[in-house]
Amino acid sequence: MVRLSGPAAEAIARRRFRPWRPRPRLASHRLYLGHFLDGQGRVVDEVLLTVMRAPHSYTREEVVEIHCHSGPQVLREILAGVLEEGARLARPGEFTLRAFLSGRLSLSQAEAVLEVIEAKSGAALRVAQEHLAGGLGRRLAAARDALLSVSARVEAALDFPEEAEEVEPEALAAGLAPVAAELTRLAATYREGRLLKEGVRVVLAGRPNVGKSSLLNRLLEEERAIVTDIPGTTRDLIEEAVSWQGVLIRLTDTAGLREAGDRVEELGLAKTRERLASADVILYLVDHSQPLDAEDRRRLSDLSGRRGLVVVNKADLPRGLEEAELAQISPFPVLKLSALTGEGVEELKDRLVAAVLEGGVPATGEVITQARHHEHLRATLAHLQAALGHLERPTAWELLAEDLRGALEELGRLTGETAGDDLLEEIFSRFCIGK
Repeated sequence: MVRLSGPAAEAIARRRFRPWRPRPRLASHRLYLGHFLDGQGRVVDEVLLTVMRAPHSYTREEVVEIHCHSGPQVLREILAGVLEEGARLARPGEFTLRAFLSGRLSLSQAEAVLEVIEAKSGAALRVAQEHLAGGLGRRLAAARDALLSVSARVEAALDFPEEAEEVEPEALAAGLAPVAAELTRLAATYREGRLLKEGVRVVLAGRPNVGKSSLLNRLLEEERAIVTDIPGTTRDLIEEAVSWQGVLIRLTDTAGLREAGDRVEELGLAKTRERLASADVILYLVDHSQPLDAEDRRRLSDLSGRRGLVVVNKADLPRGLEEAELAQISPFPVLKLSALTGEGVEELKDRLVAAVLEGGVPATGEVITQARHHEHLRATLAHLQAALGHLERPTAWELLAEDLRGALEELGRLTGETAGDDLLEEIFSRFCIGK
């Protein structure tokens, strides 16, 4: 499809489009069959053309779409034709930018267009669709309206002390507290939101030959990693992605943790340590048929404070592990399974998702998924906390007004009301051309 937007869109398209039945005027939102012609009047392709007249279009401008057969050369010739007639190439995200500038979309809705395109799991897509529907934008707009109301009362009291009604600090605090609570709740969703958008980084770690590669293959339901009885088979990282319960899980199989025997293994272990440091959740594997050794005890102690599970693999073999000792020293919940038979693997998936998304997969789009949103929320909350502190000191009303202005500025940059050209260029440059 080739899309045009702007006041001359129909005129440009009509100069190259010949409908099967001659028509002096094309009705809005109707499909017309015809031919697209080149500059010499030769047929390029049989196409369907539709005109969407302003303001009933994506950009609220006049929009024309030319639907053609999906061949690269056909598309190139149609695009060249409309350019020859006076159109220009769109910049990245320009259609959505125009929709935002015309007021059809809020800035959070415009950003959600890219979230929908980039969604890699069912849960991420559901949240992005909620954002696109405007749920998050409405929450933010309500918070900004409430903040504006409080700020206006403070500014009036400062500028017109004799005419303005007396404002009690307690009343102002009562107006600010719900806003701060709502924005705090939203900011707290960013961890889960980021994981839904980017995927959960899960690292399989443990000593050599505990079955990490076997478990990876079982989780992926394919023979992705080489499995042998020889310890240290995995020298490099093996990374794959899978979706569980609509959540994208990025699995990384790592080299077994031990003293490196050569330079290659040393490099593999260095990569393992890097992945462990950045993991969202760690699956530390131990062997059900072998006792814990000093390396396991040290590694488990080092992982204290992280998120993860201790996986007791090879549950199909005779027990050699002191499970009571493991439960005592483990920083994580313990789960027994067999990568060979599949016993316990489904429970592992359930517990892994639960460990990462403590409240479960969000059912609504009131979740912050973007770092930009999170940073502006944090800055807004910092101003609000300072403002609430000023209310405890009656002589600090000028400072109160300044922090309220700062909070409104940060919230406005999030919602788009005070977004400058630099910010808009940064946001929309990430879009592909045509969106």
